[in-house]
Order: sequence, then structure tokens, then C-alpha cells
Amino acid sequence: MNLKLLERVETGKGLFAVESISLIYNALTSILILILYSRMDHPGIMLLERLGIVALTFALMYLYRAYPCRLTAFLRMVVQMSLLAYWYPDTYEFNRVFDNLDHIFAAMEQSLFECQPSVEFSKHFPSIWFSEPLNMGYFFYYPMMLILVVYYFINHYMKFEKVCFVLVTSFFIYYLFYLLVPVAGPQFYFPAIGMDRVNACEFLPLGDYFNYNVLLFPAPGYEHGFFYNLVEASQEVGERPTAAFPSSHVAISTIVMIMSSKVSRKLTYFLLPFYILLCLATVYIQAHYLIDSIVGFISAFFVYRIAVTMYDKWFITPTFK
Repeated sequence: MNLKLLERVETGKGLFAVESISLIYNALTSILILILYSRMDHPGIMLLERLGIVALTFALMYLYRAYPCRLTAFLRMVVQMSLLAYWYPDTYEFNRVFDNLDHIFAAMEQSLFECQPSVEFSKHFPSIWFSEPLNMGYFFYYPMMLILVVYYFINHYMKFEKVCFVLVTSFFIYYLFYLLVPVAGPQFYFPAIGMDRVNACEFLPLGDYFNYNVLLFPAPGYEHGFFYNLVEASQEVGERPTAAFPSSHVAISTIVMIMSSKVSRKLTYFLLPFYILLCLATVYIQAHYLIDSIVGFISAFFVYRIAVTMYDKWFITPTFK
């Protein structure tokens, strides 16, 4: 094992910044559960899960106190980032109690572009030569973040905590928005109303339809492709009719590129093809409307600045801006 990972580090005895923001988000959503308690499907279980996350957070903090080294610091950060896989589908449990808004966004898409770009894109480019690269880009969403975090951990350890905080806080900012703005995206909405209505520009309101229907139909593209099937498998496990507007895939990957550009051109150039393919893929596989991706890109710069400002004001170490 690399001895540098076990090197003792000078540290305070409290929570890391990323753990603090996680506990804040945990508390805010717990309050919302209590407000919506009678309308939610399993609020008691959700509250117990949140208590479990709190217990895990403090257990890792005490582990770090006992063994304060880079390895235990990395473990604390990675656990909080891994919990994003829990917090994402959790947004569905909130917005399923509200009426779906996809008909508004699909109509807006039609008005702006005089078509449905997510339908036209895949229809005109169905071959493996488009499908596989775009699905590869979409699949590399989380690997891009992991590569960035590991790069900072190895090469810029003093900025490691901040980069984790900015990523996790950015996710939470988008998740708070998703809780109350129920947009499922074309991959759920179009099959629900039928393609005949989509082609006729009849975008029907579905009310609480997605409170009871979470079936995800296969995405367009080359169905026998390796990356196509990887994306399909990952979506079957974690995808829900939630969080379409704005696209967090585009937004967070844009923030990844911003933070990459702060420290390494080589890293940025390496990630750039995956980033471009991912942004295109969000529309190609019908995970998002085009307006979701556009707003995701624009909002990323504001959300990044908010997260950086929060860290600089709430915590001590000034690093990149």
C-alpha cells in the first residue's frame, strides 16, 4: 500500500465541509418529509434511512479521529459522494406527490424548436456509430467525477476537500429544485402519452400519473451496443421519473470541466470528449428535453459560484475560485 495514504495529517476533530452540507440537506429534506408526511408513500422508512446516514457520517468522523490519515479522509469524502446514488432517486419520493409538469416543458420545446429534438436526433442518427459513442459519454458521467476527485486527491490534496464540497453541494442545489419541480423527461413522458400524440403536438397533462407508474421503456439507439446496454442497465437500477429540468448531467459535468481547467490542461483535454458526448447524449437517449440541457449548462456556472462562495465563507482554507 502507498505509505502516503497512511501519512498522518493535521486536522480538526469536527465534520468535514462535505459532511456538514450533507447533514444540512438531510435536515431540510427531513423537515419536508414531516410537512408532507400524510401524502408520502413511506415517510417513516425515509426518516429512518436519514438517521442511518447521520450515524454513518459520525462513525466515519470518529474513525478518522482514531486514525487521522489520508486514507480515512478519502473514505469519508467518497462515502458522502457515494450517497448521491441514494439522494437522487429520493427526489422522486417528494415530487411524485405533485402534478407532473412535462406537458409544459414538451410544449415549450415544440414552441422553441418547432419539433421535439430528443425524437428527431435519435431518429435521424440511429446507427451504432452515433449510438455507441454517445452512450459511452453518458455512461462516463460518474467516472468523470471520480477521475477528477482522485486527481485532486493525488496531486492537489489541500484542495481535495473543497472539490468534493463543490461537487456535492452542486448536486444538492439541483436536488432541492427537483424535489418541488416534477419533470420526468421524454423517456418517461412520451411513452406515457403515446408517440401519436407527440407527433400531433398534443401534450397532455398527466396529473399524478408518475406516482403510480415508473416503467422506463428502452431508449433509442443501437440496441446491441455495449455502452447502450450499460446505460440501460444502470437506468433500470437507479432511474426514476424525476429530475429532468434542468439537466444535472450537463450541469455537474460542466462543473467538473470548470474544476479540471483550474489545475490541469491535460486532464481537461482528456475529459473533454466524454463531456461533449455526454451533453449530446442527454438529448439523444431522450433522458432530457433540449431546453433541460441548455439550462443545465447555463445554470452550472451560477451553481458553481454559489458552491465555491459557500465554502469560502463557511470554511477556512482559501483555494481556487
